[in-house]
Amino acid sequence: MLGKLSCADLAVWGGKPLFERARSTSSLYTPDINKFLEYSKVFYEARQFTNRGPLVQELESRLARFHGVSHCISFCSGFWALVLTIRCTALSGRNEIIMPSLTYRRMADVAAWAGYTPRFCDVDAVSMAMSPDTVRPLLNENTALIMAVHPIVNCCDAAGLERLSAETGIPVMFDAVESVYEVLDSRKVGSFGSAECFSMHASKLLNGFEGGYVTTNDPALAKKLTIMRGFGFSGQDNVEDLGLNAKLNEIHAAMALAALDDLDTLVQENLVRYRHYQKTLEYIPGIRLVAFNEAEQTGFKNILIELQDDWPLTREETLRLLNSENILARAYYSPPLHLKKTRYKTVSGPLPITETLAERFMLMPCGHRVSEDDISKISMFLLFMQEHAADLRARLNRE
Repeated sequence: MLGKLSCADLAVWGGKPLFERARSTSSLYTPDINKFLEYSKVFYEARQFTNRGPLVQELESRLARFHGVSHCISFCSGFWALVLTIRCTALSGRNEIIMPSLTYRRMADVAAWAGYTPRFCDVDAVSMAMSPDTVRPLLNENTALIMAVHPIVNCCDAAGLERLSAETGIPVMFDAVESVYEVLDSRKVGSFGSAECFSMHASKLLNGFEGGYVTTNDPALAKKLTIMRGFGFSGQDNVEDLGLNAKLNEIHAAMALAALDDLDTLVQENLVRYRHYQKTLEYIPGIRLVAFNEAEQTGFKNILIELQDDWPLTREETLRLLNSENILARAYYSPPLHLKKTRYKTVSGPLPITETLAERFMLMPCGHRVSEDDISKISMFLLFMQEHAADLRARLNRE
């Protein structure tokens, strides 16, 4: 099935790659083209292509209902949704934002763009997410905001962070770009904190080509975000606030609406892929599949594995061999943000749990363009690597 009789057959040493087309870690879901075109006809016939046209209004309304909130504000990207939400929710006169270091590689940039200094916190060893216990010791007179981030599998303790926010008076907002479908403590993700931010990048569960949105139950915040995403205009030629052009256009809304129609089906397909990974990885020594919390609703989008102590290769060696076969596995949030050089100031103390976890995990291929047969081949290749580890290490060491 693999076509690999020995280590000499591996692509890294000139053999034919296991996959002709790369298998990635992105969702890359594409709805039916005719459904997308039907949505597109709405704005085309209305001759309104941007500035909150009919499809953006419909998308915002549907997403507000989906997340169980009063307001949804769409943006051209998740990045600018985060930046502007930070600007609107952070306490004035303070300059630090507490965020995890084990997170998206550009998260600190978001805070810097908004004009704040990231202060990195450690994470819980089990959830791999920040928690009230890791945040509380870092709170100080300069703390403007708690930037809580849901990890790539499951969620952080959102209710606990809400309670910490209420106790201290420091607002909390959530980066929920990987948690569109999740339910936590019987509440839909999207309804926690001052606001939650989501992405509609093609790699995410909800594909709008590109884009993002913010959910909130605060009408004043919703109004301010709406004004700021549109150059600061409130009404024709009335500049009410500092803003920028961060509007979502209609063609992106058409794609997102078509994808939203299929979201339940996509999640069921994700579940099938997750179950197949469970079955095929179960008996490979040294590999642990990070389990989804199935006690509550989840999207089953990302496949995360841990390389345990008895896995015979380093993560870097493992990734090199996988990637050469067009299995585009990726290191999970490595290096952590507090170990990266930046052009702006950051603050961090020792983060031992983060540094340990950052060396052990990999994201595996998943999403719409990965089949069960692909997963079987990927798992068999991991088993091949485990069984031929001595030869692989010797070859790698000779290079």
